[in-house]
Amino acid sequence: MKLDKYEWQSEFALTHRAEGFAEGFRQGFAEGFAEGLAKGLAKGLAKGLLLLLEARGLDVSAGVRAQVEGCSDSEQIERWIRRAVSADSAEDLFD
Repeated sequence: MKLDKYEWQSEFALTHRAEGFAEGFRQGFAEGFAEGLAKGLAKGLAKGLLLLLEARGLDVSAGVRAQVEGCSDSEQIERWIRRAVSADSAEDLFD
């Protein structure tokens, strides 16, 4: 018997099916929200880092830009921001 087209009849089944659906939705939403928030934070930090490098008058090559923009680890980007304050070149971030 295929259950994907079965219409549940009992109050017990309907209640527990609805509760399971709601719990799955909440969990999926929370995970998706957290993932989106982390990606957005990394993207914002990367933009800030590139602006900092440019404001300091450092040449930002296409390779450096690609590495910074491709990084999704916010903690790594924060380490690069700390280095960018005193770096002699943009490439020095990655040493």
